[in-house]
Amino acid sequence: MSANRPAAVVVLAAGEGTRMKSATPKVLHELCGRSLVGHVLAAARALEPENLVVVVGHAREQVTAHLAQSDPTVRTAVQAEQNGTGHAVRMALEELGGGIDGTVVVVCGDTPLLSGETLRRLAATHDSDGNAVTVLTAEVPDATGYGRIVRDGASGAVTAIVEHKDATESQRAIREINSGVFAFDGQLLADALGKVRTDNSQGEEYLTDVLGILREAGHRVGASVSADHREIAGINNRVQLAAARRTLNDRLLERAMLAGVTVVDPASTWVDVTVTFEQDAIVHPGTQLQGATHLAEGAEVGPNCRLKDTRVGAGARVDTTVANSAEVGPEAVVGPFAYLRPGTRLGLKAKIGTYVETKNSTIGEGTKIPHLSYVGDATIGDHSNIGAASVFVNYDGQEKHHTTVGSHCRTGSDNMFVAPVTVGDGAYTAAGSVITKDVPPGSLAVARGQQRNIEGWVARKRPGSAAAKAAEAASREPEGEA
Repeated sequence: MSANRPAAVVVLAAGEGTRMKSATPKVLHELCGRSLVGHVLAAARALEPENLVVVVGHAREQVTAHLAQSDPTVRTAVQAEQNGTGHAVRMALEELGGGIDGTVVVVCGDTPLLSGETLRRLAATHDSDGNAVTVLTAEVPDATGYGRIVRDGASGAVTAIVEHKDATESQRAIREINSGVFAFDGQLLADALGKVRTDNSQGEEYLTDVLGILREAGHRVGASVSADHREIAGINNRVQLAAARRTLNDRLLERAMLAGVTVVDPASTWVDVTVTFEQDAIVHPGTQLQGATHLAEGAEVGPNCRLKDTRVGAGARVDTTVANSAEVGPEAVVGPFAYLRPGTRLGLKAKIGTYVETKNSTIGEGTKIPHLSYVGDATIGDHSNIGAASVFVNYDGQEKHHTTVGSHCRTGSDNMFVAPVTVGDGAYTAAGSVITKDVPPGSLAVARGQQRNIEGWVARKRPGSAAAKAAEAASREPEGEA
């Protein structure tokens, strides 16, 4: 447990986010596999707070439903009318029963790049300096539009947060800005919130007013400086969302590469925060790895793959493939242009080739499905070969049915396996067959009409055609010697 464990973390997520121009609430927009508020909650969890409260307001039914699914232990407080950040924090404290003994950390729900380590440093600084409030700040290349942090020259204490429009020329030269993230003494926060006024242009309760109230009462206001100013960036539109996605993706890929993963082209490779790798995995350009995807040691993926919730075994190779909730066994080969749907399980050294689609199927060790086939709701044993252009006909219009193909089978090209049906171990099926009955082990199944050649049909039915002339010329050619 953290030595600086706060009594509560309050996440402000009640705003509408009109600049996103979206029917989706701003905090529910996603990047790298999590919602904006989901990233903030993950950072907050690093503090191991006694209480974690999300203040909801706009579209609160959607936000609350998302929280119930993604982090069901989170508490919610409702800000029915968006009357400012100070009012939002007051709603959170009321949800927790009023004033709180201990530290209360307040964070914004639209800062997905904020890290748990930065929040831990904020809490540690707040505790060690004995502050009534500690503001998280950052030094930025261009502070235009941000509130400036004004400090006491002797003590370094924060004396004011001055908005850009109100700043003097000397204050506008300051590059240290307010992040909107704070650590408060819980009891002092509750008392000061009761004194916040609404006589401002917006008629709202500003949380930043608490700093002045506490300082005027003789309490110390301090700051903790973020090591990376990008962490405190809030998301207000789609341009900023894309920039944050790029930054977070770069951070994730750098972590993977430092752990022994080869990423050939980071600029065209995208991963979710939940993706995991083992050493010596290789990711080629144009690849997207999503959800709980895992690449085992020596696995090679790409180019041009999109894998979601898919496990790729050691030494496997996946090329130009879409896979969802699939399992690729060690040393298996997939693609190019393959589609592995949920429930696909490939064994050791199995092969799925070009234009092959699989779904809810277990495919055994060394088994090959090389070309132009659909395998759904099936079990195929070890070291079998499925001929090109085969279809496992699993759906009768109402129900799905299962097909079983044994080990060491050889099925012909252009086969239809009409489920439910079983092909026994070591059996063969002839090309062009429609298999509707079980095939015993070691048998050859032939299920097609007998070929009949009608001599002279072209000459009679297509006289004068190019085909007729070619056939006539061929019939005049002398036969070769035996």
